[in-house]
Amino acid sequence: MGCGELVMLLRIRLKAMPGEVLRVIALDSGAPEDLPAWCRMTRNELVSHEPQTHSYWIRSRMDWS
Repeated sequence: MGCGELVMLLRIRLKAMPGEVLRVIALDSGAPEDLPAWCRMTRNELVSHEPQTHSYWIRSRMDWS
């Protein structure tokens, strides 16, 4: 899926797991720029990014109210 679809799904998944970390594998060429920007804008924490495996670890924010 492209980054647009991915961030919509991420929001749903992260909202269901406040404070927990989700590993995302994103092969879209825009992901290295888009996912960190999305995390900043939505106040979720990009914990780690591993370029070799296209993996991103994102901690869900606590305040989804």
